[in-house]
Amino acid sequence: MTNVTRLCETKSIVTVNGQFPGPKIVAREGDRVIVRVVNHVSHNITLHWHGVRQLQSAWADGPAYITQCPIQKGHTYVYNFTIVGQRDTFKLKVKPGKTYLLRIINAALNDELFFSIANHSLTVVEVDAVYVKPFATKTLLITPGQTTNALLTTHAQYPDANFFMEARPYVTGQATFDNSTVAGILEYENPKSFSSSSFKKDLPLYKPTLPALNDTSFASNFSGKLKSLANAQYPANVPQNIDRQFFFTVGLGTEPCTHNKTCQGPNGTKFSASVNNVSFVLPTTALLQSHFSGKSKGVYASTFPIIPLNPFNYTGTPPNNTFVRNDTKVLVVPFNTSVELVMQDTSILGFESHPLHIHGFNFFVVGRGFGNYNPAKDPAGFNLVDPVERNTVGVPPGGWIAVRFLADNPGVWFMHCHLEVHTSWGLRMAWLVLDGNLPNQKLPPPPSDLPKC
Repeated sequence: MTNVTRLCETKSIVTVNGQFPGPKIVAREGDRVIVRVVNHVSHNITLHWHGVRQLQSAWADGPAYITQCPIQKGHTYVYNFTIVGQRDTFKLKVKPGKTYLLRIINAALNDELFFSIANHSLTVVEVDAVYVKPFATKTLLITPGQTTNALLTTHAQYPDANFFMEARPYVTGQATFDNSTVAGILEYENPKSFSSSSFKKDLPLYKPTLPALNDTSFASNFSGKLKSLANAQYPANVPQNIDRQFFFTVGLGTEPCTHNKTCQGPNGTKFSASVNNVSFVLPTTALLQSHFSGKSKGVYASTFPIIPLNPFNYTGTPPNNTFVRNDTKVLVVPFNTSVELVMQDTSILGFESHPLHIHGFNFFVVGRGFGNYNPAKDPAGFNLVDPVERNTVGVPPGGWIAVRFLADNPGVWFMHCHLEVHTSWGLRMAWLVLDGNLPNQKLPPPPSDLPKC
């Protein structure tokens, strides 16, 4: 634990090697990364390497009770994996007439964010470590768990001004939220200054114009501009023939309040969240260990519903019964299954955008829309040529998103809303991808130091 001061407030928080943010790990495509973690705090911990595909290295993915038991106080665990399918980035200080690559990461717990730099355009070139067709924008949208790389071309001449870089929430739900704007300052180095400090503080300071807090139209238009390069060097290997189709509702719900407790949900109920009305309950033993050892009985059931068991008008009047079912279920698919997944927001407790993240895979976002998904008409509009490839995508409020991926990575993989409050309420599930027939299609045995529950 380390005392860290931010915004005039000091807190004792868990840090890595006493640093916050933690130390930088530099790796290139094909590098093997080995990190030995020693737990010096009183809490159980794990590390998740967000966005790393973990091909045949599911034991290193990190989510507690999904791929491993947590690392207990005084214990150690070595994360060992290879970087596959990631792109490199760099950082520079700002000078006039230059182009810089900005790597933007939304590390917020519960806020999708608009981001803009006053009097400058950004050219988006990459999302979630995958190149996209470049396009210019004054503002970009980024959900928790997403990354965006954008080129910033500075003014040709020293501008005699400073510029705010601002971010504030994109809000779709009905809950209270922090509507404050976070800001940094883009300063130009003055090439005519000979002082030790080449930055001037007494200059005009310009602010960007950000979209309205609830500007879903901007959010939808921005998301629609994201396309894969889809060229010979960086092809878009979109599954064209689908083996399995799944339809998931994602959204909020309720459950009875615990006896002698006060709950904040409607009519004294407890807030909950679910996928296909199943609110996921974390087991006490890691799913991957249970699966690999063949001792899954009593840990999880392989009966996760592939469609809602009680269909309703998902974007119309919500049903009277909004209770969810609490359970630990996984969805089992054979190795190399071509998957199409449609995720539908619902009106239960109000429409809301849900940034869904799948561990272990990238997927192609082949379609999106508002209202109820229509399986008879909507697939005709799917983009199967150059859809964006990523690992986290926002399900539109009152709408749906369609993704495709190839289940070519054996293991148990967590899928969850990247709004932390919704994950804690149960908006999460797990995919179990079986081994293939060939040796390189099978999950290797667990490392000898894998933590025990």
